[in-house]
Amino acid sequence: MITFHKYHGAGNDFIMINNLDKSIFLTPEDISLYCDRNFGIGADGIILLEPSSTADCFMNYYNSDGTIAQMCGNGARCTAKFFLEQTNSDIKEVNIDTRAGIKNIKVNKDETYSVDMGAPIFESDDFPSGTLKLEGFDFNCVSMGNPHTVTLVEDLDKIDLKTIGPKIENNEKFLHKINVEFVEKISDDYYKVKVWERGCGATLACGTGACAVFSVLNKIENFDKEITLEFPGGKLYLSKNEQDHIILRGPATFVYKGEII
Repeated sequence: MITFHKYHGAGNDFIMINNLDKSIFLTPEDISLYCDRNFGIGADGIILLEPSSTADCFMNYYNSDGTIAQMCGNGARCTAKFFLEQTNSDIKEVNIDTRAGIKNIKVNKDETYSVDMGAPIFESDDFPSGTLKLEGFDFNCVSMGNPHTVTLVEDLDKIDLKTIGPKIENNEKFLHKINVEFVEKISDDYYKVKVWERGCGATLACGTGACAVFSVLNKIENFDKEITLEFPGGKLYLSKNEQDHIILRGPATFVYKGEII
C-alpha cells in the first residue's frame, strides 16, 4: 500500500506522495490510473516529494497521463506545504528543486504561498516567435519552464475549451505540444482565464499558465502592482520583482489522505 495526500491550489489538484527515502517507483501506467477520476484517486497530476542535494527537496512531477512535467506553479506551492508538514518544520522559506531549476517559496502571514517563478522566456525551440494566428485567434507564446500560448478574447464564456484546446495543444507548430490560455480582461488589474493543460486537458487553474498570462499581458500593460487572475477553481495573484522575475502567490490546500495499492 502507498500512503498519499491530496492537495490542491485553486482547484488544480495533486496526489502528493512522500518519497524522501526513494522507496517508491511509479510507472506511467500507475500514474495514469491513480489520476483517473473514475477508476483511481483522481488528480491533475502526481508529485513525488524526493530528496535534493541542492535544495530542501525535489518536486518530481508527472502529468495525469503519466508524462513528465518540467514545472508547475500550483504544484510548487503544494509541495512546499507538504514538505513542511511531512518534516514538521516551521521555516518560512522553502527552496524546491524542479526540472526547471530551483524555486524559492515564501510562506505568507495570510497562509498563502509566494513562488519566485523566474523570468519568462519568449524565444524557445518549443514554439515559433511572434504572434501566431491559430483557429481564428492571435496567440503569443512564452516559456515558464514549460511552453504556453496565450490569447485575449472578448467573452470567455463563448470559448468551447474542450473543442479548441486540443487543436491548439497538438498544432504542428509546437514540437512538444503546448499549454493554452484564453484570457478576458475585466479591469486594469483583474482578468479571467481558462486553461487547457498539455497532458491533462481542461484544469481549474494552472500556476505556470498564470505566469504565462501575466508575462504576455505585462508586455502590453507593464504592471507596477499585483494583479488578480480568476480561474474556474479560484484566484491567483501575480506581480514582478526588481529582477523582473514573476512572483506567483496563492493558496495551497490539504484535502485528505489515504492509501492505494
